[in-house]
Order: sequence, then structure tokens, then C-alpha cells
Amino acid sequence: MEIIFIPADEMKSVFAEILLKNGFQNRKAETCADIFVQNSLDGVISHGVNRFPRFIQYIRDGYVKPDAEPTLISSSGATEQWDGNLGPGPLNALFATERAMKLAEKNGIALVAMANTNHWMRGGTYGWNAAKKGFLFIGWTNTIANMPAWGAKDPRLGNNPLVIAVPYGNEAIVLDFAMSLYSWGKIETCRLNGEKLPFPGGYDRQGRLTDDPSEIIMTGRVLPAGYWKGSGLALLLDILATVISGGKPTLEITKQNAEYGLSQVFIAVNPENLFNYPSMENSVRLIIEDFKKSIPEVNNQHVRYPGEKALKTRKENLINGIPVNKQIWDTILNL
Repeated sequence: MEIIFIPADEMKSVFAEILLKNGFQNRKAETCADIFVQNSLDGVISHGVNRFPRFIQYIRDGYVKPDAEPTLISSSGATEQWDGNLGPGPLNALFATERAMKLAEKNGIALVAMANTNHWMRGGTYGWNAAKKGFLFIGWTNTIANMPAWGAKDPRLGNNPLVIAVPYGNEAIVLDFAMSLYSWGKIETCRLNGEKLPFPGGYDRQGRLTDDPSEIIMTGRVLPAGYWKGSGLALLLDILATVISGGKPTLEITKQNAEYGLSQVFIAVNPENLFNYPSMENSVRLIIEDFKKSIPEVNNQHVRYPGEKALKTRKENLINGIPVNKQIWDTILNL
């Protein structure tokens, strides 16, 4: 496997050009390309550069409609339901996040649900977006059935990523995780790179826990994060996304030819409306300072809060370029 380093500006230019050739208007192409590049800059290549060829294929297959815009279905106070009309998932999710923030400015808190949308790529994108603008954020999505329930062999649950974000200084604390111990994108990336997973993340053909990504991909048996807890949380996230958005549950999405028509929820809180807002920044700082005093299990390693690694990786990749599997980059150039 050969790794090459692509400057962020070059990657964005290539992505935007390909999107323009696949039905995107200029503004949408620029925004969508930027999201894929930002994900890659932060080290989440599984939902950035590595995912880009599949995104283009979904456009060509008709699952993603480049020119579609969300339409309002229902509005009640600080709650809105929208139909994503199978538009590009990252653009629909960014729209819903910004809409939730606008409603929260007026109401203190807001919930925007999006039915009939597409894969949002990295959910943390929208947590970073909201938190850096001063909002507290919670969001989640359902997916195709790609994870067995705890104690089961066949996949009936989505791994339904959940995002929680809060402002922290000039950046943010962003927790972004799938209900499986590792996202499928992470497992696929490790397989492509010829790497083992850091910890066992699923089951092999003999039903044993394994850190071999190829075995997990073959069996389709990923391990729920927190075992029965991740399994239960995945189920409830699917139920909530379905009933709040009025969209499709995982079981209906799975009956389709591909993963599209998802249901998502975006919640924004305007902390300026809270009585303790003047002391909030100091409270978060004290919590993180105490957290960072943790004694590391391995010497010379640091205990990191969610999102801290992304900040470090972003700086390195801006200087050195984004590391990309050459085979994947060649595939993209051939698009």
C-alpha cells in the first residue's frame, strides 16, 4: 500500500470539479467539497476522501439528487420537520444544523428533523459547525441494518451515529461515535491499509471476537459499543429518528437497494438564554482541566477529550498534506 500526501486546496479543487461534472451547481459543489476535505483534514478519511468515490456512485445511481432542496413539512414552535428529497446528505445536514441554530436564537432550544435524506458523512462536521458558533448541539441519524443486536448473529440494527458538541475556547469538544465499537468506514480503512483494529471490533467466522477487519467485513458482525448498552441505544436512536422525522426506520431502509432515504435529528441549544451563561465557559474549562490530570496508563501518552486529536491532526495535515491511499486517489482522479 502506497500513501501519498495531497494538499487540502488541491483535494478540494479535484472534488469540486468532479461534483460539477455530476450535476452540482457551483455553490453546492464548493460546500460539499469543503466538507469532504475538512473531514479528511481532521483524520476522518473513512468519511472523507475514502468515501468520495461511493458518494459519486450514489449520485450516478440516482440515490443522491444533486439539485434537490429540503422542503418544510411541519412547523410547531421550536420544532420543525423537513423532507430532504434525497438531496446530498452533507448539504441537507448542514442546512438542518443552521436551521436549528436560527430557531434556537429565538426560542433557546430547537429541534429540526430531516426525513428522506442521505448519508451525512461525518456527523461531527455539524457538531463542530454549531459549537464553534456558540451553540450546544446533539444530533443523530439512522442507517441501513449493519449491526447485530447484542446476543444476535444477524444485523437488524443500524450503528446510528450520535454527535454531542459544546463550545470550548475558540474550538469545541465534539463526541462523534457510531453505536458499533468501530464505524464500518474505520473497519474498511484498516483493511485497505493492511492494519489490525486497535481492539477487537467484531466476530470472525468461528464466532470469536477479532481485531481482523477482513474477518469482520466477511461476517458482517460488528460489536456494539458497550455491548448491550450500545445495542439498546442504537435501537432507541432509530425509533426516535423515525418518529420525530416521520421518515423511514432502519428496517425499511434495509429493504432498498442501497443506503438512502435516512432519518435524522438535529438539536441546538442557545446557551445565552441560560441563567448561568456568564460562568459556563469557566465551568467547562475546570472540568477539562481536571480531566486532563488523569494519570495515563502508558507513559508519555496523553488522555484526550473528544475532538482533541482532530485539532492536532488538522494542523499536521494542513502543513504536510492529507495522507491518502494512492489507489483511492487514482480512483478519484479517474472519476
